[in-house]
Amino acid sequence: MSRPDPSEHAAYYSRYIDLVPEGDVPRTLATQMDETQALLASVPPDRETYRYAPGKWSIRQVVGHLIDTERVFAFRSLWFARAAGSALPSMEQNEWAEVSNAGSRALTELRDEWAALRRDTVAMLRGFDDEAWTCTGVASDSPISVRACAWIIAGHELWHRRGLVRDYGVG
Repeated sequence: MSRPDPSEHAAYYSRYIDLVPEGDVPRTLATQMDETQALLASVPPDRETYRYAPGKWSIRQVVGHLIDTERVFAFRSLWFARAAGSALPSMEQNEWAEVSNAGSRALTELRDEWAALRRDTVAMLRGFDDEAWTCTGVASDSPISVRACAWIIAGHELWHRRGLVRDYGVG
């Protein structure tokens, strides 16, 4: 499956899409899950609440953000693949993080939730036919395709995985 064309998403999402290797994005998502799970498993319990700077999310909150974002983009994929006509609202990530209880949950619990969600996302995407992948809609006031949503999920994970290594010293 080819990389989404820039016309299929807002320019902001290129930072994520550009990180994803060419190929079968559901397979990429499945492979990434194992890699990210291994990385998160390396975090000792006393580091789960670590923040690399004041006002930054803890490691737990980063994983909670990955969960929320994947749910949103998986839903957008389903919504547009089923040709639902109405536009979808934006996700205000910092507002969501403030009201999320991810920071008070054990990282093992968050990892398990994210793995279950990822398996569901991969299964859903594998079920889409060629026509579904080309469906488009509007989310966050911008046009977006089903294909772009899948690539954004993959790239968003890679973006935050790199941040966990670089900024949080994970791995």
